Amino acid sequence: MLFRSVEHDTNTENWRAINLANWNSRVGFHEAGYGLDAFRSDPRHLSDVVRFDLPRLPRLEGLNGVHLQCHIGTDTLSLARLGARMSGLDFSEPALDVARRLAADCGATIDYRAADLYDAPAAFEGAAFDFVFTGIGALCWLPDIAGWARTVAAMLRPGGFLFIREAHPVTWSMTDPRPDGLLVMEYPYFEHSGLAFIEPSTYVEHEGELAAPVQVVFNHGLAEIFNALWSAGLHIELFEEHRSLPWNPLGDAMADIGGGEWALRTGTDRLPLSYTLRAVRQ
Repeated sequence: MLFRSVEHDTNTENWRAINLANWNSRVGFHEAGYGLDAFRSDPRHLSDVVRFDLPRLPRLEGLNGVHLQCHIGTDTLSLARLGARMSGLDFSEPALDVARRLAADCGATIDYRAADLYDAPAAFEGAAFDFVFTGIGALCWLPDIAGWARTVAAMLRPGGFLFIREAHPVTWSMTDPRPDGLLVMEYPYFEHSGLAFIEPSTYVEHEGELAAPVQVVFNHGLAEIFNALWSAGLHIELFEEHRSLPWNPLGDAMADIGGGEWALRTGTDRLPLSYTLRAVRQ
């Protein structure tokens, strides 16, 4: 399910501290539930997220890449296995501890650094990368999409590219299906000041509840994302909407279609659930 319940009394101005506590509390569950042993046992294994976009990724051999909001590093490691020299950034030190252990177990050299997204250029001392990667479920944790786009541009060399797969803003605006099965857009589509939700569990199967279940999330419409990238000096060269995404946001309305992807059980053409975007810094 997308969210469990709305928390009306939370001060969303404290979004960073709330979300950091929430993500720190997820790490143990994700370390157990992300299938990390598959990476350790098979040097060719890739995350479902990266495998989905292999037809859209350019050749990465020899390129310097940075994965923003990298969490425990499964996508970061997957990009390294495609030949890139990878770095990763996240604001959760416990998540980066897992990412570093996984990279070491797999014999990969990945430079992980802890910082807020908007502080990423300073965290890497102004280094310019060949590409920036952002994985699924990342932008909803950021309040300012224009600031995100400026951060991406600051980290790219001229001619470098951004590659992102993300849940569609339509997905983030949906509420849980009604008892009659009707799908409803209840939450803002356009950028807003943040909504707080209580979600006692995370998106992998686990027993027990999160120690910090409150989260503050933000949405950003497609035009807002596009305009932010254009204003930051990036040219969008690929944009593709998808009928699936790699988790179940809508309960019984969704079906597992394999490859780590979920789609609407009926009427898959009704809604865009995710998208892939590639943009080049001019």
